[in-house]
Amino acid sequence: MSLQSQTLTVWSKVCFAIGGAPYQITGSALGFFLQIFLLDVALLDPLNASVILFVGRAWDAVTDPTVGFLVSRTPWTRHGRMMPWILISTTPAVMCYFLIWVVPPIEQGKMWWYLLFYCLFQTLQTCFHVPYSALTMFISTEQKERDSATAYRMTVEVLGTVVGTAIQGQIVGMANIPCINSTSLTNSSHHSMHGNNSQILLDSKRRAYMIASAVISLICVLCAVVLFFGVTEQDSDGLKAQKHVSFRRGLRLVMSHGPYVKLVLAFLFTSLAFMLMEGNFALFIKYTLGFREDFQNILLVIMLSATLTIPMWQWFLCRFGKKTAVYIGITWAVPFMIVVVCVNSNLFVSYIVSVAAGASVAAAFLLPWSMLPDVVDDFKVQNPTSQGHEAIFYSFYVFFTKFASGVSLGVSTLALSFAGYVPGVCVQSDSVNLTLKMLVSAAPVSLIALGLLIFKMYPINEERRQYNNKQLQLLLLQ
Repeated sequence: MSLQSQTLTVWSKVCFAIGGAPYQITGSALGFFLQIFLLDVALLDPLNASVILFVGRAWDAVTDPTVGFLVSRTPWTRHGRMMPWILISTTPAVMCYFLIWVVPPIEQGKMWWYLLFYCLFQTLQTCFHVPYSALTMFISTEQKERDSATAYRMTVEVLGTVVGTAIQGQIVGMANIPCINSTSLTNSSHHSMHGNNSQILLDSKRRAYMIASAVISLICVLCAVVLFFGVTEQDSDGLKAQKHVSFRRGLRLVMSHGPYVKLVLAFLFTSLAFMLMEGNFALFIKYTLGFREDFQNILLVIMLSATLTIPMWQWFLCRFGKKTAVYIGITWAVPFMIVVVCVNSNLFVSYIVSVAAGASVAAAFLLPWSMLPDVVDDFKVQNPTSQGHEAIFYSFYVFFTKFASGVSLGVSTLALSFAGYVPGVCVQSDSVNLTLKMLVSAAPVSLIALGLLIFKMYPINEERRQYNNKQLQLLLLQ
């Protein structure tokens, strides 16, 4: 079947979308729970935890361009160029993911355990996610079909974050550890008894994390199998016979393409904003708002709201354009980020804010991946003799978003360390609560404003998209 005449079936779109779930399932579990796991369950020093989170994500970011280059040099096989990467990386990736949530029976090398398996997992996940992201360009050349497939993908990926948040939160939530307060420390016998009970409950909590990670690992394997057997990778632009362009030349061409640079920079700052909020929201709910028993449910409400509003944003961007959708969708979260830190601790208000914030999270999920194919098309129109750089486009976007994630996790955990964060206590100091408020409100709002200012310079509007689509169709007919 020729790619230009292909209309994707609903089944193909669903299978393609399911392939994106593992990245978001594991990402939401790690994003929402890894920091609190390292601090309150593995009992690592906040400084060591910040090293793990930052180095792990920084290493992950560095591997993206490398994998992107290797994928672009991979010869065509009967399964395509992207699918072999996806298939081979799945099993070792889920094994490393499971070991991230295991507390080793050693105290001295505990930090190195988590750093090793976190870096290994991120590397293997990159070998899955970069080819999968670039696969968007190889399922159809039609913008409408790709946008539709991307909407399916984003719906399933946000649903994946719900699954990851639900599995991790609900299983772990069934094994709550009692916090330590000042009165429990005044009597030595009570303290000893409390310590024995706490150790038993801590072991139970650790088992709960392992069970949750095992369930998530199994789901990830099943999703990869569905993707492999449900989607056929198509030969685009004669890739079988394409001559390889050097990585340096390809990178120079990609990074000199103005629309791509502006899009990546804009979403770099908005992604950093949402990652700061995501990485610290569980601690904020647990300590600053005081909802120790409800934080996993509030996180789940955010992701459920995001899942339900993905179709609305897909309709909105088709009706009013992608640039308008960015301005409305991203700024929608700002008033709720402000409200949640300004009002007195109120569970009902927290749930209302979570529902509203979820809609903005959905926009932040959908829009970058919907707009990247437009940039690639624009590049192809302007450089018709230089093709096959899709993996570089996608890998460098993933590189910058992961770099933002590493910065957000490392800086926030380091900030909590300087503020005096104490693992396991019932009440944190005022300086810790103020730091958490800054990390989930003031800092994200400032980053969103900066990202949207850069986005104003993004040149691809609806007219240019339609023009590029017509030019590409003409090139395919030549």
